[in-house]
Amino acid sequence: MHFSRRRSLLLAPAVLGDAACSVLPSRPYQEVQRYALAPERPRREPPARRGPVLLLRTVRAAPGMDSRGLRTLGAGGQVDTAFYDEWAAPPVELVEEAMRQWLAASGLFSAVVSPGSRLRPGLVLEAELLRLQTEPRAGSARAGLAALLLEEPRDGGQARILGQFTPEGAAPLPGGARRDDAVPAGEAAAAMRDALAAALAALERDLRGAVRTRVR
Repeated sequence: MHFSRRRSLLLAPAVLGDAACSVLPSRPYQEVQRYALAPERPRREPPARRGPVLLLRTVRAAPGMDSRGLRTLGAGGQVDTAFYDEWAAPPVELVEEAMRQWLAASGLFSAVVSPGSRLRPGLVLEAELLRLQTEPRAGSARAGLAALLLEEPRDGGQARILGQFTPEGAAPLPGGARRDDAVPAGEAAAAMRDALAAALAALERDLRGAVRTRVR
């Protein structure tokens, strides 16, 4: 009899635990949606045979731009980051790859290389991702970059600054401006991709002018 009472006491917490768990509200499972960020240049130009080699250094991320969640500028200027809708990789890494591919297709350079390449660069590009977000109340998505173009001297001396740029790009959101921030994630990601494409096109124009000045 003592054995049965002891066994009942041991089982009681487990039974209570199961009962307690059953009354807690359960959240439905929500799968994380991931989006690509790979804007393509409208036309791909062949490499310039006599153009300089461009070294693209690792792109830096401004504060908050290392998060993978899609960003939305809300009322009052606060930026909200989505939990279940994110880029396929940290956005700064995707922007760096997109920048490399875009500039390689610009026809300005004989090659666009990464740090560690055995090719000796004539130009060096340092860049930072400043902004990549939707702004529903403005009805647009925006992307912003900061870039510094340097010329590497052949004698190994001090690098010369050829230009400092802050290219930006914007793209409309489907449906235009809205009072709330409820933009479907797929539409938001597509608009941010288009905004990045516009920013890269602006960067290309800046670099084209700087490279022409260097040739003269």
